[in-house]
Amino acid sequence: MSENNFIKKSRGKTQKLKDFVTLPLRALAIFEENKWGLSSLQQERFEYAAREVKGYCLDVGCGKYNLFIKEFLNNNGVGIDVYKYEGLTNENIVKDITNFPFPNYSFVSITFIANLSHIPKSMRDKELAEAYRCLKKGGNIIITMPGAFASVIIHKIVYLYDKIFKTNYDVDNIRGMHEEEEYYLRDKEIIARLEAAGFTDIKKKYFLTQWGLNHLFTGRKRE
Repeated sequence: MSENNFIKKSRGKTQKLKDFVTLPLRALAIFEENKWGLSSLQQERFEYAAREVKGYCLDVGCGKYNLFIKEFLNNNGVGIDVYKYEGLTNENIVKDITNFPFPNYSFVSITFIANLSHIPKSMRDKELAEAYRCLKKGGNIIITMPGAFASVIIHKIVYLYDKIFKTNYDVDNIRGMHEEEEYYLRDKEIIARLEAAGFTDIKKKYFLTQWGLNHLFTGRKRE
């Protein structure tokens, strides 16, 4: 895929090497923005996802400040969420996650960044079907997901960090988790749900600078 000019410039080789070597430090020292000359895990995740975006994008579960759309896609898209996190406006809030407020064929790309597992299990197929409906023909979906071990450990570290230092990094704890949410999804479930929604050409790609402990899936809507 050729690089789109609206996507934030990627890290250089030297920065990627530094980030690769210092992954344990970056995982334990909780920070949402780049710090000490290192990339935050969140910013790094956004970069990997942005590489796959082909055009006007819907970011589902955009989180605080709608950062992916604003900072990594230069506002070339829309961010939505069910919870009004800090920095979001009413325009970002969707009450019914199984009914997106957009016409058919509205977006070239749709992203679910580290949040598909936080969609209640009984609603996942409906939400992915909505994503398929809103995509243009030939458009793509991008889903990032940590591995099982990394996800559980990171969630526990962030939870304890907030408890000890009275911070608010754990966005799941801020809004409260639904009983059908999970910390991660197995690959076979993600693939099966994407196929059920109609997506084809499903591919898995690892985040090399996170030692392959994080990855993403892409799928394409039929022409």
